[in-house]
Amino acid sequence: MERSAGIGGTNSGVDGNGGASASTTPAPTLGPSTQPGVAAPPGPAGPPQLPPQMFTTSAQLLDLTDKKLLVSLRDGRRLIGVLRSWDQVPNLVLQYTVERLYVDGKYCDINRGVFLVRGENVLLLGEIDLDKEDELPQTQATVEEVFGLHKAQQMEKKRRDKVVRRKLAALGFEEDEQHVLF
Repeated sequence: MERSAGIGGTNSGVDGNGGASASTTPAPTLGPSTQPGVAAPPGPAGPPQLPPQMFTTSAQLLDLTDKKLLVSLRDGRRLIGVLRSWDQVPNLVLQYTVERLYVDGKYCDINRGVFLVRGENVLLLGEIDLDKEDELPQTQATVEEVFGLHKAQQMEKKRRDKVVRRKLAALGFEEDEQHVLF
């Protein structure tokens, strides 16, 4: 049978030889020494600071505030803007935002202004290197030209998806009306 008095108390009980034993453990010290004449150990006044790479929460965005970011959304859109504000979810507020469309080696920017992005829609975000921003391998085109190419790509994708669905149906796979199975 063993009894314990807790931290800094006396533990008493029976040792392995059948005799009684007692031991005293010192109470842990929680701060600098308060005894007169004993100097406190040198060190920081508060808790140690962690590097920003150690954060796995929205607090990681603190270093990205007021910097130009590329944000990829779940629906495939890409936004470029300056991060002005965020919360714990993290919902993002981007200023001077443009939506960038890429099609066949061309791109265009559509001005969106101040943009609120719901946190659950963010797929990826990263800081843009301002020194390399102008060195894009794509060429800038007009919005009308890129929209035309984008629409043609979407039509081609729908046509291919329709063929694939027919082939899968011929093999016995059924498609749910609300959910695509592939």
